[in-house]
Amino acid sequence: MFEIDPNSQANLTEIATEHVHLDLAVDFAGTKLEGTAVYRLVALLPTQEVVLDTAHLKLGGARLKLIDGSLVPLEIDTNSIHEIYGTALRVLLPEPVAAGDKLTIEVDYETSPDSGAIQFLTPEQTLGKSHPYLFTQCEEIHARSLLPCQDSPSVKISYSANVRVPKPLTALMSAIATGSRNEGNSTVFSFEQQTTIPSYLIALVVGNLASAKISDRCAVWSEPENIDACAWEFAEMETILQTAEDVISPYLWGRYDLLVLPPSFPYGGMENPCLTFVTPTLLAGDRSLTDVIAHEIAHSWSGNLVTAKNWEHFWLNEGWTTFFERKIVSRLSGEDARQLSCVIGEADLLESIDFYGKDNPLTALVPKLDGVDPDDAYSTVPYDKGAHLLYYLEHLLGGPAVFEPYMRSYIQTYQGRSIGTEDWKSHLFSYFTSNDSAKVELLNSIEWDKWLTAPGMPPVCNHYDERPQKACLALADRWLNAASDCAYDQFLPTDIEEFSTMQRVIFLSRLADSAPLQSSMLAAIDSTYKLTGYRNCEVRFGWLALALKSNYMDVSSAVVNMLSTQGRMKYTRPLYRLLHACPDGRSLAEQTFLRMRDFYHPICARMVEKDLGL
Repeated sequence: MFEIDPNSQANLTEIATEHVHLDLAVDFAGTKLEGTAVYRLVALLPTQEVVLDTAHLKLGGARLKLIDGSLVPLEIDTNSIHEIYGTALRVLLPEPVAAGDKLTIEVDYETSPDSGAIQFLTPEQTLGKSHPYLFTQCEEIHARSLLPCQDSPSVKISYSANVRVPKPLTALMSAIATGSRNEGNSTVFSFEQQTTIPSYLIALVVGNLASAKISDRCAVWSEPENIDACAWEFAEMETILQTAEDVISPYLWGRYDLLVLPPSFPYGGMENPCLTFVTPTLLAGDRSLTDVIAHEIAHSWSGNLVTAKNWEHFWLNEGWTTFFERKIVSRLSGEDARQLSCVIGEADLLESIDFYGKDNPLTALVPKLDGVDPDDAYSTVPYDKGAHLLYYLEHLLGGPAVFEPYMRSYIQTYQGRSIGTEDWKSHLFSYFTSNDSAKVELLNSIEWDKWLTAPGMPPVCNHYDERPQKACLALADRWLNAASDCAYDQFLPTDIEEFSTMQRVIFLSRLADSAPLQSSMLAAIDSTYKLTGYRNCEVRFGWLALALKSNYMDVSSAVVNMLSTQGRMKYTRPLYRLLHACPDGRSLAEQTFLRMRDFYHPICARMVEKDLGL
């Protein structure tokens, strides 16, 4: 039975980390990082050990640093090994410490090629083809394979680092760069993150990197070969950031830089403080996919400032962020865009619940994860079910004029802290008791258990504005009606010219609801709208998914191409599953994965392997 976090073996009730300093060297030849981590700790209860989470680390010596600076060697124990949660590193102290005592320990270690947090890329896997590259992805419980740590979002730390990399490469972290110095054939880059963060937000990238200034506090980073395209695509970063500030509160992290990673990055974006990581699949050439940037910027408040205390409460990070993202999108592009995003989100939620099964406990908004790998629970549920709840509450309680002051109070109340759903709910009731007591009766009428702990779709349907969907739904219905006599000559490329990306996705989703479709109809759709080679990945994915659901194998080479040129799990996992389910696609899916396995990030490779039953 756990007290704080079911997915950590650290002694979280006895010891808290306040600060970590990393002194690391990057070894590309050995595909590892090696160095020392220094921990500033405070005892919460009397204890004689510090227990840290690790996974796939080679551990060296540990030392206690005394007030005079001298070092006392410490005994370590690594006999406690969990199949999912890794190896508990027990550092035994020479004598007990009392509650409130502070101590500093050092641990030498190196990572291994099996680290789930780190992907090393060969020069051939980069755009420039000349230099190696590495990046980290620590969410959810992979920070323990980057450094020994209390790998729980319940613990928020500041951190600093010195990272030694071979010239001419550049290192960046989820922190403010404080300088660099030359050391022979290496450069040592220094960083400091003074705002406390959970371990999963520690991030590192090393590669041949260039930057383009967007504003005084925003820049874009990528490989030099791509920097101009990236700078153009994300030129509106500062505007999005200012809009987020208007929606929520002032931005507190100093810089907001964005790094466009190589295509194997497994997510759309990762909200690493001061340096958001994003996938190159956002480079649509028309700035149409920057809603992902709104999402990652929104994380600067929900997730990064106010953090879920463990992964069971992940919706507090992602549900709130999705809700904020749509608020930002509404300010930038109009309420129609927000309504369309809600519709797509609800469709994605339904698809996730269908995949897991409507009675699967992992589809609860607050699932039980004791003994579960949080990666296995990852889906759109915390995003869209959480945002669905917040949208419902906003309308129930009186609309934005009532709800937006509350949401700002929520952030202000909990910023810098890690909380659970009961904390959120307590503040919700407390706020309206103090500010609008008549609303408490409405809150009491909510079936909270059905919202929070029951599996499946939400207990209440939200009603979204149907007007922004009408044109794309009508076009889809025209295609479906034309199928009876193959009357496809009536359709023109101009049909979708005025559609937004979201409207095109809804058009394809409506068609997919009627899958399988006739091959002749799919051929006509592709001939008319040229979807197989579409640059916008959201639209191309929607089309390929529709085609595979109809066993339309004319797109098989395009599916393999998409699987071979990017590793974003939003696209990669469903495409593999759909291709594998096609009578003529099973072998192709398995052969493609085995060929591409080393291209994908370890998280993506492991999940696809499970999906395909390999």
